[in-house]
Amino acid sequence: MKQSEPIGNGIIPRHIAVIMDGNGRWARSKGKARIFGHKSAIKAVRDTIEGSAEAGVKYLTLYAFSTENWNRPKAEVRALMELLVTTVNKELDTLKKNNIRLLTIGDFNSLPSSCKRDLNEAMNETRNNKKMDVILALSYSAKTEIIEAVKKISSDVKNEELSPAEINYNTFENYLETKNTPHPDLLIRTGGECRISNFLLWQLAYTELVFIGKYWPDFRKNDLYDSILEYQKRERRFGKTSEQVTVK
Repeated sequence: MKQSEPIGNGIIPRHIAVIMDGNGRWARSKGKARIFGHKSAIKAVRDTIEGSAEAGVKYLTLYAFSTENWNRPKAEVRALMELLVTTVNKELDTLKKNNIRLLTIGDFNSLPSSCKRDLNEAMNETRNNKKMDVILALSYSAKTEIIEAVKKISSDVKNEELSPAEINYNTFENYLETKNTPHPDLLIRTGGECRISNFLLWQLAYTELVFIGKYWPDFRKNDLYDSILEYQKRERRFGKTSEQVTVK
């Protein structure tokens, strides 16, 4: 669809999560180094944030760096961290101007000191913004998030601050990093792969999944809008029948 067209008459997803995949393959297809793909993806990030805010999305979670990504070549990891710092500094004024709050999930302490410093500054300067939350998943692992939640619950049970009878879905979610964020309504993954790669495993239980063939550096607002239109075609039943969902 054209960017000037409205996004249908359906419900806009409250929370969109994105697996930004394909930077390296995009670069190789052009005979360039992988880091060229990462640098070229900044436009896709900007378009996705702007498009989400314009559409009325309230939460946008971007899978920027997984715990497994630390196993990539050291030069690539170092370049990625430097690029993260540069991008955060460059986009901070835009986030503030558009009333967007920046947050992170993941192993924050594992990031280089320069990244932590600049991210902390950006999160502090945008902490009172209300239009939309942009959540960067950095050094993030859904399996680790779940294990850490279990550890905290076990500790609270041991210290008699929580009884086993009190443990339910809501209790468990309160021990996750995403406890203050609703589950994603829509997950978009670029790059042609059809998997969720250790991303928000608990939270994606009933999320609508859209997989896109194009690589992340080529992703633009119209691709985001097309994904939202696809989401609007879906019937979200959450275990119910179609008849139950359509009953008013």
